Amino acid sequence: MLRMITLLMALLAALLAASPALAFERPFPPDALRGKMTPGYFPDVSIDGKARQLSPSARIFNQDNMIDMPASLRGRDIVVNYTVDAMGNIDRVWILTGDEAAQKIPTAAEAAAAVKSGSR
Repeated sequence: MLRMITLLMALLAALLAASPALAFERPFPPDALRGKMTPGYFPDVSIDGKARQLSPSARIFNQDNMIDMPASLRGRDIVVNYTVDAMGNIDRVWILTGDEAAQKIPTAAEAAAAVKSGSR
């Protein structure tokens, strides 16, 4: 019995030691933008205070890279990376972890200012 407990404790210790190795870095597309999203009733969302819409095929990935339904997020302010489709709708959203949010990428306003200053 003692041997079984020791074996289980060793297995648990090995699993806990391996858990940081299970973490992964999500690759965000180069055209991803950063913003604070507040979901409303589908397809409406607010990003940085501006009314936007999710595309019909929009996907929202949570911190574990699993898909979340927009209705389960309604009313929360969430720091996200997102991409915009050709129609101007939000098509992919990634809810960020604290470490991901600490990485600098442009907001929509910064990207628009860069395009505007580059076209002069």
